[in-house]
Amino acid sequence: QVQLVESGGGLVQPGGSLNLSCAASGIIFSIYAMGWNRQAPGKQRELVAMISTGSSTSYADSVKGRFTISRDNAKNTVYLQMNSLKPEDTAVYYCNAGTSFTSIRLGSGYWGQGTQVTVSS
Repeated sequence: QVQLVESGGGLVQPGGSLNLSCAASGIIFSIYAMGWNRQAPGKQRELVAMISTGSSTSYADSVKGRFTISRDNAKNTVYLQMNSLKPEDTAVYYCNAGTSFTSIRLGSGYWGQGTQVTVSS
């Protein structure tokens, strides 16, 4: 049974930081590309960051320079370090696993249940 479990969300003030984690089980983590997505109320889901099996990364323009995706294959975990947070970053954040960047973009692999991030003063 494949499980992706996100954690680390919460309430933070503008300009603050959060570090999200996504722990995977039931898959050979090291052979999967991983992604972080978000969805705000009334908005479409947005792919914010991806990391390949070789740790190449790609970011949405909206988060470039503020967010960093990383992975620890020994812990079967992918991280999203979020700095300089803005109110518009408020959303439910989901991780997903796929066989390639294309599958991450298409959302055709495995998904977690999400963690809420709220940026507000």
